[in-house]
Amino acid sequence: MGSLDVKHKGPALRAFSVNWLFFGFALLIIPQWARLPIWLALVTSGLAIWAWAGARFGVRMPGRALRVLMVLVLAVIFAVTVRGRFTVEAASDFFVLTVALKWLELRSRRDLYVLFFILCYLAAVNFLFRSSPGWALLDFVGILSLFNALQGSQGGHLKRGMLQTWKRMGKLFLLALPLVIGLFIFFPRIGPLWSVPLVSDRGTTGFSDTVAPGDISHLAQSDRRAFRVRFGGALPPPRERYWRGLVLEDYDGRAWRERQSYSPLSPPGKVNEEAGAGPLPADEYEVLMEPTYQRWGFALRDSVPVSSNISAMGNGLIRFRRPVDTTVRYRMKRLSVAPLPSRLSAAVRFRDTALPLGGNPETRAWALSLRARYGTPRAVVAAVLNYFHTQPFYYTLNPPKLGANPMDTLLFQTRQGFCAHYASATAYVLRVAGIPARLVVGYQGGEVGADGRYLIVRQYDAHAWVEVWLGQRWVRVDPTAAIAPERIERGLQSAVSDPADFLADNWMAPSRYNNIAWVRWINLQMDAFNYRWERWVVGYQGNTQLALFGHLSRHIGKRELGWISAGLVGLFSLGVALWSLWRARQERQGEGMARLFRQWRVLLSKVGVASQASETPLQIAQRAYDLDPTLGRLSMNFARQLNSHYYDSSRGTPERELWRQLKRFKRSVRTFKQRKT
Repeated sequence: MGSLDVKHKGPALRAFSVNWLFFGFALLIIPQWARLPIWLALVTSGLAIWAWAGARFGVRMPGRALRVLMVLVLAVIFAVTVRGRFTVEAASDFFVLTVALKWLELRSRRDLYVLFFILCYLAAVNFLFRSSPGWALLDFVGILSLFNALQGSQGGHLKRGMLQTWKRMGKLFLLALPLVIGLFIFFPRIGPLWSVPLVSDRGTTGFSDTVAPGDISHLAQSDRRAFRVRFGGALPPPRERYWRGLVLEDYDGRAWRERQSYSPLSPPGKVNEEAGAGPLPADEYEVLMEPTYQRWGFALRDSVPVSSNISAMGNGLIRFRRPVDTTVRYRMKRLSVAPLPSRLSAAVRFRDTALPLGGNPETRAWALSLRARYGTPRAVVAAVLNYFHTQPFYYTLNPPKLGANPMDTLLFQTRQGFCAHYASATAYVLRVAGIPARLVVGYQGGEVGADGRYLIVRQYDAHAWVEVWLGQRWVRVDPTAAIAPERIERGLQSAVSDPADFLADNWMAPSRYNNIAWVRWINLQMDAFNYRWERWVVGYQGNTQLALFGHLSRHIGKRELGWISAGLVGLFSLGVALWSLWRARQERQGEGMARLFRQWRVLLSKVGVASQASETPLQIAQRAYDLDPTLGRLSMNFARQLNSHYYDSSRGTPERELWRQLKRFKRSVRTFKQRKT
């Protein structure tokens, strides 16, 4: 297709370039769709389609007055929806809006260049929110499409334009790839001088610090990864895979809340994403956690932080300095000796036995009877677990509603619930009996990864259990293990009473079909690839880089890596310069031979031997021979040597020798002309 003429300064746009620019934008905006407000996603797409139709088919575009009005209206809408949230996410939304408005100015090749660079920046912004291999590949194809548009805007119209431009980009990519890989590996990883939080008030799939009995069952309908764990030693058995995240001690009759308070002020910047590097000792494990936009992490009991990016709290929990807005790694160490017994203060005992006044009369009477019958707290706990084990309780993701007295309804009527239901009921009964108890939420279990060396913990592994004060320490008590022990040993899919309930709201989830061997194998292989990508590409930070080169030499630091990087750039630049000089010489040589051929034809034309551009040197020399045998023999010899230079590199005559022969031929032509006169 030809150019589209528009009334604008500069060369007109080409349909080929406009199509590829729009296609690249469509790919690059896909990662933003999941997080953009609906109005902004629709406006962005609509304006881009409008601009594409205007450049491609001549659809009327808005004038300056209308564009100014649109900018003002959209700016007001954006300000109202942002509500003063000055975060990277808000800035990214504003940038997407400006990109959409910039599409309305697409008139000439200059506008295409500007939009090209803006969209390249959009590709970089995508990595703030999406960094998995699939999204990276989508970003890469989008960037290639932009370069395709840029190439299509250069020079004249190309035949088989798409094939030619993609071949060019492939060559450029292969040339640049060694330098890119070298710089990625060797360039020193230096932390930013300043940073701002990615988000401020956004949540994602996971826990909050308030948990009602039905909340965790909603997480069971998601197979998104929560975190992965790699151990320095053997994997712990399933019954020990309790990942503590929150301790909830306040109960208001409906929900449990966290009592521990944290300072609302946190230092500026992002969470430290790096956990250290090097091999894991046998008693350590490394967690690669997905973004939660919360401050809490997850760890096994009796573990202490090893990496500096996470801190231990007084109740055995761990916390980050900032909400986790990106994938983060941290390391923990399992203590070989349990902490020494301690005493429970009167204030804590009062807090962990407190209950709302009234309600659940049948449960209260039963709890008091257990305390009177068994006497010791340990015996009461055993009696409660035995009750769950011997009575017909069911583990289900869709329990019936519990009504005004939820504990009475659950324990003596419906007897159907999820982990949070049974944990809440257990803590309630123990508190009525005067035994300090608290609810703990986190994850339980984990699927073994493809290489058998790490665990994949997903959202449907979310779990709640109870910790009871027994024998001067907090002891884990899990009623789910008494009701559905297969949940602890083999996971949620094996424990639910109706298998159809597992991920019933997410029929496209690969984990739903784990009972199909080849589906599970593919799912694990994809996760293993993603895990390596997250650890060695996205997570390739300073300590990881130094640890990698520490295997080669202990003397390689950031300064040495800087020198290596500079050397790589220098070598690459030198190679490009030498290659360019060689190409220039080849071109000059080609131009010299063409000039030599033209001058020979001019000399022949002076003696009456005219030639056409389509004739070969031998054909021209043959007509010169017909005119004069002496001049013809010289011409025939020159033509053969000219052909030999082009087509027989092993025996070709050097260019300088051909120039000397041309001088002799010139003298022969002069002699021929004198003889004729």
